[in-house]
Amino acid sequence: MPLFSRKKQRDDTDGSQDQSTERKKEKGGWRKPANTAFKQQRLKAWQPILTPKTVLPTLFIVGIIFAPIGGLLIWGSSLVSEMTFDYTECWNQTASQPDQLSYTNMPSYSYNLRSSDKGATIPTPQFAYVFNDSAPENQKHQCFLKFTVVSDLSSPVFQYYKLTNFYQNNRRYVQSLDTAQLQGDGTSASSLSSSNCKPLAVTNDNPPKAIYPCGLIANSVFNDTFSGLTPSTEGSNATQFNFTQQGIAWPGEAKKYSATSGYSNLSQVVPPPNWALAYPNNYTSDNPPPNLQTNEAFQNWMRTAGLPTFTKLYGRNDNDVLKAGEYVVTVYYNYPVQGYKGTKSLVISTVSWIGGKNSFLGWAYVAAASLFVFLALAGTVRHLIKPRRLGDMTLLSWNR
Repeated sequence: MPLFSRKKQRDDTDGSQDQSTERKKEKGGWRKPANTAFKQQRLKAWQPILTPKTVLPTLFIVGIIFAPIGGLLIWGSSLVSEMTFDYTECWNQTASQPDQLSYTNMPSYSYNLRSSDKGATIPTPQFAYVFNDSAPENQKHQCFLKFTVVSDLSSPVFQYYKLTNFYQNNRRYVQSLDTAQLQGDGTSASSLSSSNCKPLAVTNDNPPKAIYPCGLIANSVFNDTFSGLTPSTEGSNATQFNFTQQGIAWPGEAKKYSATSGYSNLSQVVPPPNWALAYPNNYTSDNPPPNLQTNEAFQNWMRTAGLPTFTKLYGRNDNDVLKAGEYVVTVYYNYPVQGYKGTKSLVISTVSWIGGKNSFLGWAYVAAASLFVFLALAGTVRHLIKPRRLGDMTLLSWNR
């Protein structure tokens, strides 16, 4: 009797499976796309037929257009003069007396001058290191850079600093900031402790204090300072050439920052650890937090670079002509780079209608034009020597 029950149950199960299969088929039929050109993929399409009469002239035309564009870009870059002075090793020099500088030839520098100045005799740039114990804490280490400007440079003239082997594109580094705090919200220490600013969000005090501005980017801000260009001799025709830090950042950058920190009680907030030279006693009424809305050098630093070698604008002069002559720049040496095998340099540059000194785009256009013309010539020769009738499939490997 139990055997008959199992058979009956099996029959019932088979019946239910047949019914469910029929339902699925019916359900699948309901989901069939509508019989339209779009849903059934019957839209009209244009498929170009590549023939020698269309391809070869196209390659020639593109090559002819790209060649003069590349030439113009290279010519525009050749109008720019750029001087780079690597002063990393200045720290390792024997200290000189402030009134008796002992200059040493600079081991690494470059002059990328405009085409009209190429071939000029350029003396080797030099630097000298001075330790001034009587100066403020952030000006004790001084590096004097002496170099030559071979010809007059018309305005605008820009002053940059250049760093190498510094990876600002690290994901954790890029995210290490608090937008609300930078906009003057006065974010509390408890809120910062769980923000992206860790591990530079709050101090280890009891109770903890907020760090303003918090994060790795603000803590590592470039803090070497440069003076203007001073003529090295009193009898020189050149005059003091100064730079301003107004107008060195993009106009929209100031909107990301507030003029005030948002903290009413300065005893509850401290500067980042690496700002100790500028704020030895933390923030006080005499030495309050900086105005980040007008500090364009800070804004440029917070706009992180995508490559480990980068330059950032430090100053500009839009009015004066930089006369030819020998100049000295005083660098207050505070920013460490040798610990991570990096370098730092001072860059003096002009601009042209194309921008700064960069001929890569121009040569890229020239290379592309040369490639297109070469392919067009090779295709023309091939077509003239051994033409193939349109639609002839005999030359294809699978039909041989």
